[in-house]
Amino acid sequence: MMKTLNKTALKFAKTIALSSLLALSSSVFSAPLPALVDDFCNATDNNLSIARQFMSDAIAGGNTKMEPHVSAGIMQVKGDIVPPRGQPGWASSILPLSAEGMPEDASQFDGIKLVIKIRSGNMTISANSTEIDNFDYHAAPLTVPTDGKFHEVKIPFESMKRAWSQPTPLNAATLNSLSIVAFSLQPASFDFEVDEVSFY
Repeated sequence: MMKTLNKTALKFAKTIALSSLLALSSSVFSAPLPALVDDFCNATDNNLSIARQFMSDAIAGGNTKMEPHVSAGIMQVKGDIVPPRGQPGWASSILPLSAEGMPEDASQFDGIKLVIKIRSGNMTISANSTEIDNFDYHAAPLTVPTDGKFHEVKIPFESMKRAWSQPTPLNAATLNSLSIVAFSLQPASFDFEVDEVSFY
């Protein structure tokens, strides 16, 4: 009887130990964030198999319209910005890094790389951290010639700034998405194409 109890207890202890080890392994050895975020080969999802999202100032009383379209490995977004009264207008193309909105660690990279063509409009790229709770994410302008050609743009994390909040360094270990944003203080049109978004 005692031997049977001891065997049962030992088996139970081994099961608990194995379960704990597996849980620890899944958290410690989870796959690192890949460099490639989106090459737009899928009509709806990025390369992390997460659906892209599109938002505009319409959620804040604006009348901005945007038309995203993904085809042949290119995302084209165009539209017209009509800002809310007394606020800038904007249209955001969001590339989530986590399906649950949890932070992903991009600290092994130096920044964000885009291959982009801008026909018209003012553009920024933002790195959206779960540490920021007022939507003033770290961002940088995207400036390329409007020559009808794709250009590679590298944005170092250290160059990205918040617009109106207290200056704080970007914590690249807490990112849950990247956003390409067209914006304007006045009514304006925008039109751009993106071939690839990645970390470098």
